[in-house]
Amino acid sequence: MIDGFTETAVIYGLLDKSENTHFIKINRAFIGPGNWLEIAQIPDSSYFDQVDATVTEFINGVQARQWTLTDTLIENKDTEGAFYAPTQKLYYFKTDASNPLNASATYKLHVSLNGGEFEVDGETGLVSGVTTSADAQNYRFTFADDPQSYTQKGIAINVGNAHVVNTTLRVKFDEIDSGVDTVVRTFDWKLGESDVTPGTPKTFTMNGKSFYELIRDRCNTSDANINKRRMQSIKVIVTAGAEELYNYMVVNKPASTLAQSKPTYTNLRVSEGHRVVGIFSSRYTYSIEKFYINPSNTMLRMIDAKSVIELCTGPITGGLLFCSQHPGDNGQSYACQ
Repeated sequence: MIDGFTETAVIYGLLDKSENTHFIKINRAFIGPGNWLEIAQIPDSSYFDQVDATVTEFINGVQARQWTLTDTLIENKDTEGAFYAPTQKLYYFKTDASNPLNASATYKLHVSLNGGEFEVDGETGLVSGVTTSADAQNYRFTFADDPQSYTQKGIAINVGNAHVVNTTLRVKFDEIDSGVDTVVRTFDWKLGESDVTPGTPKTFTMNGKSFYELIRDRCNTSDANINKRRMQSIKVIVTAGAEELYNYMVVNKPASTLAQSKPTYTNLRVSEGHRVVGIFSSRYTYSIEKFYINPSNTMLRMIDAKSVIELCTGPITGGLLFCSQHPGDNGQSYACQ
C-alpha cells in the first residue's frame, strides 16, 4: 500500500438459489505513481496479494453449511473498458444441484485480505417466492384477436419478497431449408423492469404488434433455400432482486440533474481504517418455457389460434413462410406439410 493512502476493497456478490455456481468479485482499488490508465492495463493491478473468503449458511441462527471460495480466471470482461480485459479473476463456490441454497437461510460473507491486514463482512437473505401467470398448464399467449387487430395482454408476476423485477420473453423459432436442415433462431423480448412491493403482483404488458415485428426482424430473409418456419417455444424469464440490490441500483443510477454529488451505498462492513465499496446481496432467476407442442398434452396451445393465423397469414409475418405444426390446425391452409 502507498503511504498516506487507505486500502479499499471492491466486492460484488449476488447469490441466486436458481444457480449452482456462485461468483463473487473481490478486487482492490489500486493507486500508484504514474499514469493510472497504464496501471489499469496491468493484469494484477486490481488484485490483492492474498484473499481468504468464506460464505456461511445460517438457518434460524444456527450455522449449517460453509464454503471456502476458490479463485478462477474467466474471459468475459468487456475489452472496451479502461481495465485489463478480457481475463478477470473471480472467486466462487458451488452448491449441489440436489441441495441448493436455502430460501429461508441467511448467508454471511467473510473476507480476509492480505493475510489479515483487514477484513470485510456482509450478510444477505435470498429472493424467493417468484411465480408467473404463465405457470398454468393451459396458459396461452394472445397477440391478435382478429386479422390486424393486435392485443395488449399482460403477464402477471408474483414477486415474492423481491424489491425489483425484470421480465423478458425468449422466443425461439425454426428456419428449415429445402435440404431439411434446421436453424433455431432466438431473440429476447424485453418487457421491462420495475421496482415492486414485496407480496404485491406486478403485470408487464405484451404488445401484440411488437411480437410480430420482432419475429419479422429476426428472420434470415437472405437465404433463398428456406422454405418453412415454425414456432418452437416462448420462455418467460423473471429476474428478481433483493432490497439491498434495489437500493444499490437506485443510488448508482446516472444523475439526472446538474448536481453531481451523489450518496454511496453498501451493505458491507470493513475493519477500522479501511474502506469498502460494493454489495453482497441476492437475486433470483425464475423461468418457465412454454412449448408450441405441449409434451404432456399435444392439444394444448402455447399461442392461441387467432394469433397463429396472424403469424402465418398476417401482413407483418405472412410472407415469411410460417406454418403451424399444431395437431389442432391439421387441414388448415397454414398447417405445416
